[in-house]
Amino acid sequence: MPEQIASPETCRTLRRRWKPHKERLGEQGDDQPTVIRFHRACSWLDRVEKNADRQDLDVDLISLWISFNALYGQWDEQRREPVPDRESWKNFINRMLKLDQTGYLSAALTEHRRLVLSLLDDEYLSRHFWQEPCAATAGKARRSKHSAHSWYVEKRWIMILETVLDRVYFMRCQIVHGAATHGGKLNRTSLKRCVWMMQRLLPALLLVWIDHGADEEWGPLCYPPLKNGQ
Repeated sequence: MPEQIASPETCRTLRRRWKPHKERLGEQGDDQPTVIRFHRACSWLDRVEKNADRQDLDVDLISLWISFNALYGQWDEQRREPVPDRESWKNFINRMLKLDQTGYLSAALTEHRRLVLSLLDDEYLSRHFWQEPCAATAGKARRSKHSAHSWYVEKRWIMILETVLDRVYFMRCQIVHGAATHGGKLNRTSLKRCVWMMQRLLPALLLVWIDHGADEEWGPLCYPPLKNGQ
C-alpha cells in the first residue's frame, strides 16, 4: 500500500466547481449555511493538503474528521447543543448516498476496496475488541471484513460506508479523548489506514455536495459566524 494516496480532487478544483453555487447561494446573504458548511469543510481539507510534506498523521486525521463534521453537524434547537456525532454522521451519509446519482461514493469504495477491507480486518479499530481484548474477540471484530465481500456483491454501499466510518470514528475518538500518544508507535498502521480512507472519501462527499446537494436543506448550522465577529 502506498505511503500517500493522492486525492482525485484537490481543494482548489473542488472550490472551482463549487464557485457557481457559492455565488448563486450567496445572493441570499453572507450567512447562507450551505455555503458556510462547504467553506469550513474545505478549509480543514486544505490544511491537510498543504502540510503533506510535514506529515503528522494524528493531526491529519483530526483535521479530516473536522472537515467531515462541518458537513454533517446538526444543531438541536430544543437542547441548544449539537446533536450527538454518531447519530448525525450516520443520517448524513445515508442521505448522501441517496443523493449520489453520479456514483462518486460507490466508485471511491470500489476503487479502494483493499483499503476498505484492511480497515475492517483491523481489530484495533473495533469497539467490540476493546471491550475484552483477546484472540477470540479479535476474530469476532474482523467478521465485518467477511461480510463486506457480500456487501460489495449486493452493492450495499450504506453498510460498507457506515462500517468504515465507524472504524475511523473510533480512531478519531481515541486521539481526541487522550487515549493515544501523539506520534506514538503502537497505532501507526491503523492511523495511516484511517487517514488514507478519509482522503478518498471527503473529496467524493464534496463532489456529491456540489453536484447534487447545493439546493438541499442541511439543517441548522452549529455555531454560525456572528456579525460582531465572534
